[in-house]
This record gives sequence, structure tokens and C-alpha cells, in this order.
Amino acid sequence: MRRTKRFAVLSAVAFAAALGLCGCGAGEPESAPPAVTETQPPATSAPTVAAEPATPVAPLPAPDAITDVLARIADANIPGAEKLDLIENATPADAESMDKFAAALRDGGYAPATFEAKDLQWSDGGNGVVQATVTIKSAGAQRGEFTFPMEFRFAEDHWQLTRATTDALLFLGPDATPRPTP
Repeated sequence: MRRTKRFAVLSAVAFAAALGLCGCGAGEPESAPPAVTETQPPATSAPTVAAEPATPVAPLPAPDAITDVLARIADANIPGAEKLDLIENATPADAESMDKFAAALRDGGYAPATFEAKDLQWSDGGNGVVQATVTIKSAGAQRGEFTFPMEFRFAEDHWQLTRATTDALLFLGPDATPRPTP
């Protein structure tokens, strides 16, 4: 099951990278552009000014601020309804998913999990999003660890896991039902 989890995480990252690269050459001709025989007069449009970079909404968080968010989300002793403020754009319907995620971690032998966040940086897209490389380690040596890129946003005076990262974690979370080993 550990290989399946790692494969799922690596597949998700590779898939996202492939999707990003697929659009790079879309719509471009395969051959060289035709030669221009006429000389065009110089353009007289006004020069463009580069946009100012987005100002971060808060200082870059300490790694502990990020790992505390994840530890609370993974804690099966905290009801899902009390975790909603840890997730960007969470709704009351997400509470049950949070409960199931924490229970699956616990029942799958991943709890208590520890988290290490490193390489924190502001996202290229701005919008107050911080990217971090997070390593998740299970309590049991047989489960090992895996690393996953995650994004966080500062909102309502605290850090939250972005919706996109939350959805990826819930999709890739451990199965509650054991599967036979081939």
C-alpha cells in the first residue's frame, strides 16, 4: 500500500507537470514562419510598463505555522466542523470529509503523523499563496514518509490550506479499507 500511495503522489505531480507543459507549444506552427519580403515601418505604440508584483498579504510564515495547520487537519480527536477554518473556502459539507480523512490516517497506521515544511516561498501566481514542500512521516516505521508540494493562504488572521491542495490530499489520502497484497 505504501508503494501505491507514493505512486499516486508521484503520478499526480507528474500529471500536473505534463499538463502544464502540454500547453506550451499548442497552436504553434511546426515549420519556420514564411519570409517577409516587405519592410514594415516601426510601430509607434506607447511602451508597455511591467505590472508591479503583488504585495504579499502577510510575512512568509514560519514552517511551524504551516505544520500546525496540517497537524490539526490530521488530528482525529478534533471534529471536522472545528477544522473548517483551516481550509480555504470550506463549507459545512467539508466537515464529514475532514472526519473521514483523519480517521483514515488513524486507521491506516499513519497517525500520529508528523509534518516538516521546507522551501517556503511565495507562489509565482501571487494572490498571497505560499508554496511549501511538506514531508509527512507516519508514526509506524512500516509506513515510511512521503513528500508533497502544498499551498497555503493567509486569511482571517491565520494560515489555511488552499482548496486545491485540500482536494488533492483528500483524493490521495489513505484508503480506509485494507487491500490484499499481491
